[in-house]
Order: sequence, then structure tokens, then C-alpha cells
Amino acid sequence: MRAGIVLVAGWLAVLFCTGSVHAAEATPGAPDSPTQTAYLAEQLRKDPVYISDQLPREVPRSTAPDFAREARRLGVSTYVIVLPSSSFGAEPSAVLAGVHDRLGRKGLYVAIGDTGIDAVQTYGVSLPGAEDASRVTLYELAYDATPREVFRHFVEVVTSGYAHQRAEQARAASEDDPDGPPSVHTDRTDRENQSFVTGIAVTGIPLTALLITVYTLQRRRVRRAAATATVTATATATGGADRPSAAGGVRVPATRGGAKAVGGRTTATGGKATAHGKATAHDGKKAAAGKKAGTGAKGPGSGKKGTGGRKGAGGPGPYPRERLLPLLAAAAVLGGLIAFTATQVFDDTTSGDGSRPTAADMRARIDRVTDGLRRDPLYTDPESPPALDATERAHLRRRLRALDVPVVIAAVPSSTDDESGGNRDLLAKALHTRLGRDLLIVLADPGSGSIDLVNYGTRVDDMYLINRPRDLSYPQSTDPPLGHRLDQLLTYVSKSPKAKAGHMPYEPPAADDPVEEKALPGLFTGDFEPGLVIGTFLAGLLFGLVAAACGIVRRITRRRCTASGAPGDARSPAPTEPSTAWLRRNARQELDALTAALEPVAALSEDSQRRAWECLDAAALLIDGDSDGRIDADATPAALACAIVLARAGRTAIGEPDAARFVCHRNPLHGVAHKRVQVPPEGGGRARTRARSLPVCEACRLTLGPVLRLRPSGSARRGAHAPYATLPGPLAALGDGTEIDQLTRDVREYFGVH
Repeated sequence: MRAGIVLVAGWLAVLFCTGSVHAAEATPGAPDSPTQTAYLAEQLRKDPVYISDQLPREVPRSTAPDFAREARRLGVSTYVIVLPSSSFGAEPSAVLAGVHDRLGRKGLYVAIGDTGIDAVQTYGVSLPGAEDASRVTLYELAYDATPREVFRHFVEVVTSGYAHQRAEQARAASEDDPDGPPSVHTDRTDRENQSFVTGIAVTGIPLTALLITVYTLQRRRVRRAAATATVTATATATGGADRPSAAGGVRVPATRGGAKAVGGRTTATGGKATAHGKATAHDGKKAAAGKKAGTGAKGPGSGKKGTGGRKGAGGPGPYPRERLLPLLAAAAVLGGLIAFTATQVFDDTTSGDGSRPTAADMRARIDRVTDGLRRDPLYTDPESPPALDATERAHLRRRLRALDVPVVIAAVPSSTDDESGGNRDLLAKALHTRLGRDLLIVLADPGSGSIDLVNYGTRVDDMYLINRPRDLSYPQSTDPPLGHRLDQLLTYVSKSPKAKAGHMPYEPPAADDPVEEKALPGLFTGDFEPGLVIGTFLAGLLFGLVAAACGIVRRITRRRCTASGAPGDARSPAPTEPSTAWLRRNARQELDALTAALEPVAALSEDSQRRAWECLDAAALLIDGDSDGRIDADATPAALACAIVLARAGRTAIGEPDAARFVCHRNPLHGVAHKRVQVPPEGGGRARTRARSLPVCEACRLTLGPVLRLRPSGSARRGAHAPYATLPGPLAALGDGTEIDQLTRDVREYFGVH
């Protein structure tokens, strides 16, 4: 009987203790707090999405409906737990297993930390691709993705049906790119870089365009002015006659009806005076009434502008202000367009996902800890792994009640994402304000093991507390666990000397506003102004490089043009049926080259100057009837080809005057002719004595090339080419082997200029 009574009493004691433990675990804030898994299971029983109140800056609890909306897309019961990653410990999957055992419901369980998805488990449901989707979020999203964005990406991968393929691709991509995926959000450093680049672009691009445009226009003015000065100087040295310019255009001086410069001689309709002062009579009967039919060149009555009255010796002067103002306005408009485009490209206003914590989100943890401390002087965070066992908790409660100083212990973690921004002094101040009484607050971090003391009004010597042993506040790897050190701290406090009056700590600085903390500064602030300065500097540097490169190209081109004028030069292109565009382009290039070669007149002999100038004057008569420095729009292919031949002959005459007497009669574009061949007359079958001796180039001496064929006029249809000797104009005379000197005389005769 006694044994039975003892046995029954023992079983009743065991059942009573077990029931007390379960009741304590099921009721948060009871003298002994529930375990982590029991607390989380209870929260998920109320709502399938639980967000910790320790992350209001990164994941506000008010965003729970967004998680729930995404979870419904999965088609299975989904339970989401969002906690600081440190709260899951080393085995997040073990936490999910414990929560499922407590909750007892089938579904998908997802553990999300502040760095991404920590664990995914399915219980009693089938959801293919869940594990692969978890790995995809790890590989495809950068570190700055928020938990809400991570979960959204996870759901998208699962519902896509290609979770496994994407996981393999993402894993391979991560191996090839060790730096990982690019950032999801723009942070303050990125915004500073964007402002700097925008400043550079706003000033650099428009200023570079402005400088290069002004430089190009000024170079054109300089070339024209220099050409005018060169022509004036040459005319003075050779008898006062004007000459063609070096500006790339063709200047034929004087008026065809009046004075005309030809090789150093000035002629008029009423008489002719040489550069040496000799005058000869002229019958004055030859005059032109207009254009010759079929030539496309201008008649003598059209007149040509003289160059004697133009500026040249003193340079063109600065760029006109009235022309500069439109360019400045265009540059300003371009800068404004660039600034507007930058605001559309760099349009981020926050570095987060756009979620904003409410006032309730920011005070949720303070409310929870304060309610726990009102019921018990020892509060342990139920969301974190237990740092104190039941025995340590009971022992600390007894020590706290035995102290003659009001002391409370809050074992809660801290992070930069909590309401205080990780400032423990702010947390202590908030707890003191809510509790509303004087007390010594002890804050213990269950993760790091650090201990902080803040004295609010208790009569304890603060210097004594400040000088407490180091190992009570900043633990080392060899130090005892948190419970033992808290017990030592309470012993230390119990022995502390009393102060005469209560002490209040210094007011800690306020935490950053969570909205302002995520807000990005304006695009036109910060490094935007330094970017403007650097952009101006880079524009000047780039302009200098462009100007230097253009100068080098001009020098090289001039040297090549001068070198290509050597006797017997065969490098000039010589197509059989050149197009009008080719003829116009090469006519301008050849005249520019001849003009440049004639600039150092002092180094040329009189015979070279005479022949070269005659060639240049004749070429100008053919293609620049308006004397406006441009090739006439109605210049015929025959006139253009004749101008090219004359320009090349003039360049050859500069180096070797005698070598420029003849050109190849097969194709005058081949260049000078040093040999002659016997050519039978047309029709064949004639006697050899009747064959003609005609000049040919070296290539045609070995094998006669095809005859040059040209269009009758520039507007002729494509393919309508004819042998050049059959076309009207002075060029046809070269088919009979006419000399270049005779050709220049024929051109002047053709236009009525002597």
C-alpha cells in the first residue's frame, strides 16, 4: 500500500511538472519563456507569414501581405518565417523541422534571413523545383536584394517550371564570373558615381562639340585667308597678277573681260604687258560672248572676282561673335538634353525595394520587450536560439529579486536593421521611457555574448560600473558562457558602492530615419560639380588631341601631295570610265596639291613657275567659271578630266619642266608620256608610212591600254560613255598627241582669254 501510494504520488508529480512546462511554453511572457520553435509555431498558427520585429528597416512587418500574395502563387500551403540570419543558427532546416513538429501542418516551409533564403522544406506536399529555386536565388541575385525581392524571385523560378535548368545555368555562370551578379539597387556610392559621370557629360560633350566645330570653321577661314595672302604675294612677285588659292577652291583672278594673269603675264583686250614691263599690241578682236556649247565652262562675259581687295596678310582674325552665339546656344541646348536624359536613365530615388516601415513597425520590438520586462525582470528573446537554459534562467531570477538595486536583464540581439539602428544606448533609453521608473538596464546579446549596462537613476557608483572586469562585457573564446557571466555581473553590482544621487546617462543621438536612410541624394548634387570641372578639362584635352591629329594629317597629306608630283609619277589612279563624282573629287584634290606645291615660289625656277601657273590657270578656267573657290555644278566630265590632266602636268613641271610636255594619248589620266609609239590610222589596211607617232606612258608602251571614255555631260544616264577624243572641248586635242603648252593655249583661246 505504501509503495503504491508513493508510486502514484510520483507519477502525479511528474504529470504536474510536465503540464507546468507545457503551459509555460504555450504562454509568451510567462516566468519561463517558450522555446524558439514553439514560439514560431504559435505565430504561424495565427498567420502563415511571420516577419520578425527585429528588421523593421529592411523588412517591415507591414509587408507581410506582399509575402502572402506571392506565396499563394505556389498553389500549396506555404509558411514563411523571416528572421535575422543569426537567429536561425547553424541549421536553419532544423528550425523548420522543429516548427513543423510543433505546428503539425502540411505545406512548404521557407526560412528567409536578412541575406536571402536560408532553408526550404516540404512536408506532406509535392512542389518540384523548390530546392533548385532556392539555389537560383543565391546565384542570380546580388547581396543587396531585400528578402521580399528574394522571395518574389523564388516564387517566379518555381512557377516557371524550369527551376532545375536555371539552377544549373546559374551555377555555371557563377563559376565563370567570380564577382557575382550586379547589384539590384543603387546605393549612395553608385549615385555619387552617376552624378560625377553626368557632370562630365553635361559639360564635356557640348564643349567638345563646340570647340571642334569652331576649330573646323576657323580652319576654313584661315585656309581661305592664307590662300588669299599667298596669291597676293605671288602676284606681286610675278608681276602683280593674282593666282589660285591654297584653300582647296580655285581662284582665277581679275576679270576675263579685263586683266588676266597667265604665267606671270598680265593681258588685256586692248594690249598685253609682260612682267618685265614690255608691252605688245593686241588687235582686241578675240572676245567670248558666253559659254561654249557642250563644255559646261563659263564664258568670258561671266566675270571673275579679283583677290586684291581681300584680307590676307593680317590673318582672318577671331571668329565672328555673331556666328559664335548660335553655336553657344546649340551647345547649351545639347547640355540640357544630356542632363534631361541622365535624369531618365538614373531615375532611382531609393536604395531599397520601396517598402517604408510604419510607426507600429518601428516600435513593435520595444513593445514586446517592455511587456516582457513588466512581468519578469529577466527577458529572453523567443525568436533567437536559447542562450540561457532553464536552470540559468531560474538562478538569475532569484539573484535579481535579491538585489537592493532595481535591475532588469533583456537578452535580445541588436542589428543595424532594428529600430535603433544597432545602437544599444537607444534601445536602453526606449525601454526606460516605456517602463517609466529608475532602474539599471542590462542588455545581453545572445548571439555575440556582449553585455552592456545603462544606469537610469539608480544610486550605484557609475565609475564602479564603468571599471567592471572586461570579460563581463566583451567575451573571448575562452570566457565562460553568457549565463555565468551575467551571474558574475549581478555579484559585481551587489557589491557596488552607493552613490549619493541617482545618475542619468547622456542623451544618445537619434537613429537615422528609415525612409531618409534609404533615400538617394539628387542627381545634380554631390560629385556633380566636380564632374563639371573634369568635363571641361577633358573637353579641352580631347580638343587638343583632335587639333594635333588634324595638324599631323594635314602635314602628311601635303607631303604626299608634293611627293606625288615627281616626274614620271604613275601612282595617280587612272580608271577607264571614271564617274562624275570621282572626277570632281580628284579634280579638287589635284588642284589643291598643285596650289600647295606652288606656295614656296622662291624655290622654283622661272620656267617651272610659268608652266605650272599656266596649267593651274587653264584648269581654273575649265571648272571654276564663277571664281567662287568651288567647282562649278555644271562642269562636264570632259572639263573635269582636262583639269585633272593639267593639274598633274603642272605638278610635274615644278620638278622637271621638260617632262611635262606630253601626256599619254590613250588615257591622259595615266600621266606624263616619255615614249612615243607608231599608231596606224583608223580604218586599218593603210600604208605604214601613214602611221602617226603618238606619246604614251610607260605602261601603254608595252601594251596599249584602253581609251579613256567619258560621259558627254554630268547628267547623262549611266553607262553612256564615249571616247574622250570625240567629245567637244580642249581635252579632245590630247588624242592627237598635243603638247601641254598647246593645251593651255587652247583652253585660253576657248574661253577668249589671252
